[in-house]
Amino acid sequence: MVIYIGADHRGFELKEYLKNFLKNKGFEVVDVGNDHLDENDDYPDFAEKVAVKVNQDYENARGVLICGSGVGVDVVANKFMKVRSALVANPDQAFDSRNDDDANVLALAANYLALEDAQKILTVWLSTPFSGDPHHLRRIQKIVQLEFKISKPISEEEQN
Repeated sequence: MVIYIGADHRGFELKEYLKNFLKNKGFEVVDVGNDHLDENDDYPDFAEKVAVKVNQDYENARGVLICGSGVGVDVVANKFMKVRSALVANPDQAFDSRNDDDANVLALAANYLALEDAQKILTVWLSTPFSGDPHHLRRIQKIVQLEFKISKPISEEEQN
């Protein structure tokens, strides 16, 4: 599994911390940016990059997005088909987002999480499989149907 990670300036410190944590645990991590602290960067740019990567390999790839509130990156990521982003504030939510909703992107709020708390959330999120329970599958299928009803797939040209 590849984990794509991205953050704006408000999430930069937490991103660097979690990226190093993941690498030390043996995960393959791709940092889509920002690669330096830039007070003028914008979270939609990094959320889009992560969401596109997860969209392309939604069954195997995972994404981690961080901004100040977590809301902005979550909103952007959920615009993409096959991406189910969850804004998570504690380990119990992390469990539910994977077990019940098969979330493939984790959105975190740098302004409201201590580094250690974010690490716990990420650990639970990555270690929790999707339950596959019929009622959860039914609900996810309804989301997929809605995506096809209101969205269009991203063409190769639009991805570049």
